[in-house]
Amino acid sequence: MQKTIEITTTQNVTIEYELAYLRERILAWLLDLVIFVVGYAILLLLLRTFFGALAGLSDPTIFLFLLPLFLYFLYNIFFEIWNIGQSPGKKTLNIKVVRLDGKDPEWSDVVLRALLQLVDAFFSLGIIGALLIKTTGKGQRLGDMAANTTVINLYSSRFTYRLEDILNISSIDSYQPVYPQVRSLSETDMIFVKKVLNRWQQYPNDAHEQVINELVAHLMPLLGIEQWPDSGNVEFLKTLLRDYIVLTR
Repeated sequence: MQKTIEITTTQNVTIEYELAYLRERILAWLLDLVIFVVGYAILLLLLRTFFGALAGLSDPTIFLFLLPLFLYFLYNIFFEIWNIGQSPGKKTLNIKVVRLDGKDPEWSDVVLRALLQLVDAFFSLGIIGALLIKTTGKGQRLGDMAANTTVINLYSSRFTYRLEDILNISSIDSYQPVYPQVRSLSETDMIFVKKVLNRWQQYPNDAHEQVINELVAHLMPLLGIEQWPDSGNVEFLKTLLRDYIVLTR
């Protein structure tokens, strides 16, 4: 059974996400490793081409072990800061590092994760990291525990929410609210809307669909909306959630 986690955003909205599968995290790591190895080989080739003797292995240990290890460390830090929790491998697998407090990972979190990856993945041949991800409730390896992070699916197999749709709406300039009157509702109201949606998405039966319909029928007069939404009741409720977050953050 796929593990899930609830993350409360800085707007006090609690959203449930699926944790990334172990195989997805391993594939993302292997893809990053392949990208790095190819890039490092190209770098060495360029050094030998343009600098000749300067690229000679006067100290083989540095070029064969210490330098690539250091550059791989920088590779992870750079991309996870630049892409806000996503290396190229993670981006390809549609998974992302998130903090458990709902905020985006900071540079210190990314550095901690990269440092402890030496223990999680390299020095233990991945055994420690894999065991912890499989056995901990929040799918955390040592680096995640130290940084208070975990890795989630952006495109969940059970929920139609995407992290980008809810958390990465940066400002009113990048997203135009459809129902500005949603500000009249409280945070408790919106959390209830989210829970109703999640319940319907988990168990899409007639009973939960009826609850969705009744909730929409209750909200429309409160918000002064006369015309029944063309997009459908589920999409209407998700739009209300997005509008509320933009207008109250």
